[in-house]
Amino acid sequence: MKYVFRVFAAILFVVFFGFALKNTQEVALRFFFNYEIDAPLVLLLLAFFVCGTALGVLAMIPTVFRHRRALSSQKKQIAIMEKETEAQRSAHMQPPQPDSVMNKR
Repeated sequence: MKYVFRVFAAILFVVFFGFALKNTQEVALRFFFNYEIDAPLVLLLLAFFVCGTALGVLAMIPTVFRHRRALSSQKKQIAIMEKETEAQRSAHMQPPQPDSVMNKR
């Protein structure tokens, strides 16, 4: 499976590299207040892809922390339940204690 992934990654790299070589023409990206950037199309596409990826990761951070917090609390609950189960097992494995004997005097 590792080799299939590497072959797929190499093919994907060649495709994207060919895409980059074919899109080297300059394009103008116009912003507000007459601000303009002239750059190759492939660099602008790469910049927007990287910015989109970064925004996606930032949007995912609160969910990841919430899941981690829930996981740690569940691990604590599991540890407590395992201790209780072990205590119950050890209590059942001990021989029964005799009732106290009362001496008649």
